[in-house]
Amino acid sequence: MLRVAEQYAATDTGRQRRANEDALLARSPLFVVADGMGGAQAGEVASQIAVDHFRGGVEQTSDPEHALAELARAANARIYERSHTHSEQAGMGTTLTAVYVGEGEVSIAHVGDSRAYLLRSGELTRLTEDHSLVDELMRQGRLTPEEAVEHPQRSVITRALGPEGTVEVDTLTFPARDGDVYLVCSDGLTSMVAEDELAATLASPRSLQAAGEALISAANAAGGRDNITVVLLRLEEVSVGAAAATGTDDDRRADGARAAATAPPTEQARSPLASRGGAGHDPDATVVGAPAVGGAVAPRAPRRPQAPAPPARARRFRVRRAVVALSVAAVLGLIGAGAYVALRSVYFIGTNDSGLVTLYRGVPFRLPFGLALYSDDYVSGVSAGSLAPARRHSLLDHSLRSQSNAAALIRSLELGQLE
Repeated sequence: MLRVAEQYAATDTGRQRRANEDALLARSPLFVVADGMGGAQAGEVASQIAVDHFRGGVEQTSDPEHALAELARAANARIYERSHTHSEQAGMGTTLTAVYVGEGEVSIAHVGDSRAYLLRSGELTRLTEDHSLVDELMRQGRLTPEEAVEHPQRSVITRALGPEGTVEVDTLTFPARDGDVYLVCSDGLTSMVAEDELAATLASPRSLQAAGEALISAANAAGGRDNITVVLLRLEEVSVGAAAATGTDDDRRADGARAAATAPPTEQARSPLASRGGAGHDPDATVVGAPAVGGAVAPRAPRRPQAPAPPARARRFRVRRAVVALSVAAVLGLIGAGAYVALRSVYFIGTNDSGLVTLYRGVPFRLPFGLALYSDDYVSGVSAGSLAPARRHSLLDHSLRSQSNAAALIRSLELGQLE
């Protein structure tokens, strides 16, 4: 059977971000990378929720691929729910790539543009497809790989956990071999380091820690535009007896937790209020109709006289009042819906918390109780500090624009066509 013989996991903020919205889990035999989006107050929340849903591990099952997909869908539901109950986190989401090492196979669940690679016999194979705009255009033959590298919308993804109530999860399972090396990473690595350099670094005779640190350094040396997360694992073939004898402490703790979770509850656990007379018990109360101490029967509580039926005029008044209230609520709802549609049809250009030029949807205002009337629609790779003062003043003045006008300005800025 196969087991993880060596592993490395690390995440780095990069050189152009102030916060790290990536999250990871490296707990053999399960490895997860999530890359959050939505700003520092939302992206890191979404990625952490996704990773937390995998912390319990994958139960022993004949179909780990299905189990991974179910965990991903559960994480999606939780992120979607939270984004609709916390206004400051509206629209948040995250990518997810999860790898599970079985006895002879590896299973993967994937959403977004984080990636999983396999290095086998010196050859690097990409195991996942990016759910991104540029990859979709390349699959359609409308964009070359060279054009995709500098495309102004290269960071736009078409599928993630959180934005929608349901999500399609890509899964696959394939035979693993002794000596296989797997790389799970966020796009902060792959957008900065070419695949041939990834292959050369992983194939070099060095430890996984040295290889992982070299990959993060290479991404930062290339500009470090995004958060960088790298998870590496190497497999080895062992006999069944050896694997059982050398199980990790995490494995033994997980087995103990599963045993405790499936053990029959004690009498106290089944009835936590038994010593207090049961739920809602009052020791001084007398139960109506129950025999009292000594065999006497407690008197029944006197019945309260029923209130007379309201006259017809009062009933009609209440009906009219309810109709008026519903009408007012409907009018207010229509007004609110119209205002929402109007807010979502305008855009402006500003900077995010990391100082990057950002396209926002809505109007640049916050309500007194902190609700923002805008959300970020696209984050460019251009720092506002790199712009000339005159250009910065004219571009980042928060003027309301159409989507096409604002997107064209940012695209020209990223391509260096604006002075």
